[in-house]
Amino acid sequence: MTTDLAEFAAERGVKYFMISFTDLFGGQRAKLVPAQAIAEMQVEGAGFAGFATWLDMTPAHPDMLAVPDPASVIQIPWKQEVAWVAANCTIEGEEVAQAPRNVLRRQIKEAAALGFNVKTGVEAEYFLLTPDGTAISDPMDTAEKPCYDQQAVMRRYDVVREICDYMLDLGWGPYQNDHEDANGQFEMNWDFADALVTADRHSFFKFMVKSVSEAHGFRATFMPKPVEGLTGNGCHAHISVWDKDGNNAFATDNGTGPTGELGLSEQGAHFLGGIMKHATAMAAITNPTVNSYKRINAPRTVSGATWAPNTVTWSGNNRTHMVRVPGPGRFELRLPDGAANPYLLQAVVIAAGMSGLRSKADPGKRYDIDMYAEGHTVEDAPKLPLNLLDALRAYEADAELTATMGADFSRAFLKLKRQEWDSFVSHFSRWEREHTLDI
Repeated sequence: MTTDLAEFAAERGVKYFMISFTDLFGGQRAKLVPAQAIAEMQVEGAGFAGFATWLDMTPAHPDMLAVPDPASVIQIPWKQEVAWVAANCTIEGEEVAQAPRNVLRRQIKEAAALGFNVKTGVEAEYFLLTPDGTAISDPMDTAEKPCYDQQAVMRRYDVVREICDYMLDLGWGPYQNDHEDANGQFEMNWDFADALVTADRHSFFKFMVKSVSEAHGFRATFMPKPVEGLTGNGCHAHISVWDKDGNNAFATDNGTGPTGELGLSEQGAHFLGGIMKHATAMAAITNPTVNSYKRINAPRTVSGATWAPNTVTWSGNNRTHMVRVPGPGRFELRLPDGAANPYLLQAVVIAAGMSGLRSKADPGKRYDIDMYAEGHTVEDAPKLPLNLLDALRAYEADAELTATMGADFSRAFLKLKRQEWDSFVSHFSRWEREHTLDI
């Protein structure tokens, strides 16, 4: 039954709704709508000028309407008179094909047509910095190996506890919080769910972490590599696929095939095969910024490992590979970083995986070596892109993936991301001045 947002407001004392959509660059855009107007907005949507956001539009485009999806509504825990609701973008009654939530909804529909429901969880790492973003917020957080440091996590207990309390109240099923591998870095885990639910929660989580951190005088960032020499922010995705009867289609105990002994079914192996086949192209979406490639192609960090891949390989319970299969019925994609758009991340995983299921793709050879120590011995596995431009070229060259993600989306994404790359390479950096001024 569809939630009536006006009734939701009356029952919970909500005075305003934040009708929110996410643009191609992951920016969250919203209008604050009084509860008295939400009944009309639930039907008609809130109006936006698409050109004013990171969508491929012009000032001449008609109004873009963001129609709230009442199933996603969340009463904001730290400001309960406001409710957040994710929206689907339309223009003149038609869905905006390039809008990320619409891209994901199409992929979910395609998977459902094949009899599958993709469920995912994400591990969204973040740093707590000083308000100006120039330093780690905790000057005592200086350990060479700070991962799981109980003193450091307790010094930021007030922030971590508040966010976790909110997730508990929202029913997300959070189950662990920790200080991560970099100084100033944290991770909070909650239960997996249907891909659209996970994407909405991931989007809200980023908003919540930033808001709570600001209230405590800190600045939270999901930037892939915010501090030179330290481990970057990953956003590992845990993936499983379920059939129409509610059974995990990835689970098996027959021990046959390239992944059977790991508890991953033949269908799971084919889905994984699609991920492996399209990985270099996927990087444009899972690692979507210039800074992303300072994480997946990073030199040794202070702690001793980057915890990020640079080669398209898969393994069992081994964190040095792009994909690990930690147990029966699921696998972990370790490629995405903190800059990944919550909706496009889920969409490209489904698109690549379903491609693998349709073609019965082979995931290729499994490696159980330490890729950080022995990766140079692997000669037949593709390398991940070295920079954003290489990733964009790989995405454009992957005709199957670009078509599956949608021609309108792919065209818009490539256009705006190439503009971003051009802006970066035309920027005169301090490094250039320091190293080439006297040549």
